[in-house]
Amino acid sequence: MSVKGRIVIKLGGGLITNKNKAKTLDKDAINKVCEVINILKEEKYKIIIVHGAGSYGHILSKEMKISEGINHDIRDKQIKAVKQIRENMRELNNEVIDSLKKVNLNSIGFPPSIWAKNIGKEFTGDISIFEKKLDGEIPICFGDVVDRDDEKEFGILSGDDLMYRLSIEIPDVNFTIFLLGDVDGVMDKPPDNSDAKLISNWKNNDSIQTSHNSDVDVTGGMDLKLMRASEIAEKIDNVWFLNGNRPERILQLVRTGSAIGTKINP
Repeated sequence: MSVKGRIVIKLGGGLITNKNKAKTLDKDAINKVCEVINILKEEKYKIIIVHGAGSYGHILSKEMKISEGINHDIRDKQIKAVKQIRENMRELNNEVIDSLKKVNLNSIGFPPSIWAKNIGKEFTGDISIFEKKLDGEIPICFGDVVDRDDEKEFGILSGDDLMYRLSIEIPDVNFTIFLLGDVDGVMDKPPDNSDAKLISNWKNNDSIQTSHNSDVDVTGGMDLKLMRASEIAEKIDNVWFLNGNRPERILQLVRTGSAIGTKINP
């Protein structure tokens, strides 16, 4: 075991891409987070990265109803779209790998379509690949279209479900951090409200108004994130939502135990 344990970090799709414009990357945001990950590695943490799909996955998935499974009226178009989304997601994954390489970190992508099956937090697949024989490489996975064992044939495995399983099944995890785009943490109202306030401590029965962008998002948005985060918090003491555009807050959190953001309680 490393000196300080593991940190599982989610790079939200809204942080690393422009969610409303197909395949639009925010490379600066990715680079800034990777610089901080480099410091965490120097401070002897092991890292696992999960990233969202953003505009590399959600737009086409929505258009082709991929999350609903096979639709025989548009089957051929769907099969083509599944292939395209998987390619897009690997392209996005390669951008993250490339940013890590710029700070001299080696990483390895594990596309869920290769090793995982079924959707939701009960998905099947060998999670232990994220701790085996990785000589200093940072393992990365992401929300993806995966095959299913039922009549639906395929569906979307959310990065938030991956976060849940990786956080509770891989040993020595002591921080699980969800990085959001352009927002400091969980807000009491949708962040486009000018009077929205940051909730610094959130627990499962706290009511908040979340804005679920159902025009684009196909995996449950903030509501799913909060549900999975509170389930992770039953086992991990430090589960946080932070502003990914202020990645220095990750360092503050791991060094001092708190930062501007939202601590999620079970």
